[in-house]
Amino acid sequence: MMKFMVRKTKIRIVRGDITEQDTDAIVNAANPSLMGGGGVDGAIHTKGGTKILEECKRIRKTQYPDGLPTGKAVITTGGNLKAKYVIHTVGPVWRGGTHGEPGLLAEAYKNSLSLTVSRGLKTIAFPSISTGAYGYPIEKACKIALKTVKEFLEKEDELEEVVFVLFSRPDLETYEKAAKEIFNIPQE
Repeated sequence: MMKFMVRKTKIRIVRGDITEQDTDAIVNAANPSLMGGGGVDGAIHTKGGTKILEECKRIRKTQYPDGLPTGKAVITTGGNLKAKYVIHTVGPVWRGGTHGEPGLLAEAYKNSLSLTVSRGLKTIAFPSISTGAYGYPIEKACKIALKTVKEFLEKEDELEEVVFVLFSRPDLETYEKAAKEIFNIPQE
């Protein structure tokens, strides 16, 4: 685990299960349908229960009938989760990095953070968006995630805590290594 500050906001990088985070909101690496799927998306829908799916269906019906566009974010209840809310965002599918993937991935993080602040929430936990089934190389994705959060927090100080939750030890180590570089954390 790694902890450090950006202005008034605590950043934590931890190994764990996103569905067990006790933050105001957790982020779901959703697919455009918002109907659940595999990986993080499936775990959140399974553990969170039917209320999340009901709200996702309502969002599809009223706001995004063709599916949630890549980079956008919407919010639902947390259902049976410890987190009060789930922010659903769609990251890009990796197609070699030449189809706007870096910008779309940054938008997914930025829009999730903006939605958190606009709702008056203080704590948020992120998985590693797009690095599972969508195939985004984690070494590239984590740098975009960390830089986007850093830039957001340098302008916005409403959040108390941002947590990056990684499922595997190698992913955790990749994020920690990138964080030392991006946030100028002295090497031990």
